[in-house]
Amino acid sequence: MSVLSSYQETDETIKHTEDFKREAVRIALSNGLSRTRVAADLGIGKSTLAKWIVDYRPGKPASGPQADLARENERLRLENRILREEREILKKATQFFASQKP
Repeated sequence: MSVLSSYQETDETIKHTEDFKREAVRIALSNGLSRTRVAADLGIGKSTLAKWIVDYRPGKPASGPQADLARENERLRLENRILREEREILKKATQFFASQKP
């Protein structure tokens, strides 16, 4: 039984397996097709796929203190990159003005 065709019918609704949902999310995030197209190809609704992406997205951001640390880390990396760029500009300006001495 293929992961993409595995589901269980209960009463009048179709219950897809966890593996099917995870694989659908992986396909939606990695193949470059629109989510509407992926949902249609898999025989599910676009809103269903969107909900699965929220629920099963790999690397889902942590909550609480871990999320705060991740945001702070990202902010510091950005600040570090900007400071490096500024330092390189100042080095080049120093070299330029040093070569302009009479």
